[in-house]
Amino acid sequence: MSNFSSLILAAGEGTRMKSKTTKVLHKICGRSMIDYVLEAIKGARIKKIAVVVNKEQDELLSYLNNEKGLKLVFQNKALGTGDAVKSAKDFLSKAKGHVLIICADVPLIKSSTINELIERHLDTNASCTILTAQFTDPSGFGRIVRDQFSKITKIVEENDANSAQKQIAEINSGIYCFKTHDLLDALSYIQLNHKKKEYYLTDVIQIMYEKTRKPVETCVLENADEILGINSRSYLAKAAQIMRLRIIENFLDNSVTIVDPKSTFIDSGVSIGMDTTVYPFTYIESNVKIGNYCSVGPFCHLREGTVLRDGAKLGNFSEAVRSTIGKNTLCKHLSYLGDVTIGDNVNIGAGTVIANYDGKNKNKTVIKDGAFIGSDTVIIAPTTIGKCAVTGAGSVVIKNSKIKDKSIVVGVPARLLEKEPKISKNKPKSKKRK
Repeated sequence: MSNFSSLILAAGEGTRMKSKTTKVLHKICGRSMIDYVLEAIKGARIKKIAVVVNKEQDELLSYLNNEKGLKLVFQNKALGTGDAVKSAKDFLSKAKGHVLIICADVPLIKSSTINELIERHLDTNASCTILTAQFTDPSGFGRIVRDQFSKITKIVEENDANSAQKQIAEINSGIYCFKTHDLLDALSYIQLNHKKKEYYLTDVIQIMYEKTRKPVETCVLENADEILGINSRSYLAKAAQIMRLRIIENFLDNSVTIVDPKSTFIDSGVSIGMDTTVYPFTYIESNVKIGNYCSVGPFCHLREGTVLRDGAKLGNFSEAVRSTIGKNTLCKHLSYLGDVTIGDNVNIGAGTVIANYDGKNKNKTVIKDGAFIGSDTVIIAPTTIGKCAVTGAGSVVIKNSKIKDKSIVVGVPARLLEKEPKISKNKPKSKKRK
């Protein structure tokens, strides 16, 4: 939307997280919470985006510098949301039309909700449109106060609310659309709150009602989960539960079978193909790609960089990281696959371990099409195992080995079996009794 900009407020200290990590960089299902907010804004087709940060947030500054197209605005002191928006006056004065203001700690907000807010804002021609929700227990939230004609007079924070105002069920989400010019006008009137020693952005609502006489509207949100603000580890865990179920529901709607959604953990940024089945107690991290007709789990861990081709099966108590597992390849029990490329139609026996780390480097292994890896084989990388090659049960394939196609290796260390041992088919002769 060319006439819309967005301002993200991310300068908060997040002291209740009790962490050296900047609050908005804490991860939910594999992604930083600010990433979800950025995704929602971009999904609403808003391209001009600024983020208000603190100069001392080195970790966040480094993170945001990798995001193309973002403008960084610095708030010199933590003096509240009103001061944070004031810090962005230069950005706002150049942003024609309207601005969406949102906090960086509401990762569950959806693009569709932002679009509804924008449509309501434009349809009513309001100077400000507030995203609100109805809560049975509104404790901790700012309340939407209306006059006898249902016009919004102000937003009162929990600490400043009287007993009657605390009974109001309609709460402020902290997400707004403003006509930019009217916002800048109202900002010039806000005063320091003497209790909190901060400037409240919410004060502009009362200013618009009493001084500048500008219309304020609301857009009521049906699913209040979307405006859950993350202020503690407890809220972080709650947001992760909600996001995880969203991710799983999306897969269920797109031809993936997940046997028990409540005991399955799938991060954001995972792709899973049609008719694949994921069994309980499986954890799939970001940047994992799973093809069609695969089977994963139960009790399976797929880490970043893993690819399962069509028909691959990774089963009980198996782990894979930065590995590619070929079509119709089986690894069904108790195995660790690290930094390995496995071809098609390979059998990985129970208890196989790819020893990819030598104490300094992660080394790579290649197992070619049709190979058969016997149970309890240890393969020390780097190693190449040829097409249709076989390792005997309990073998240890030492590093830099190059097992030829169709060969058989056995033992510790694994050696080439020159001739396959013959098993006699004759029955043992019985001894005659004297």
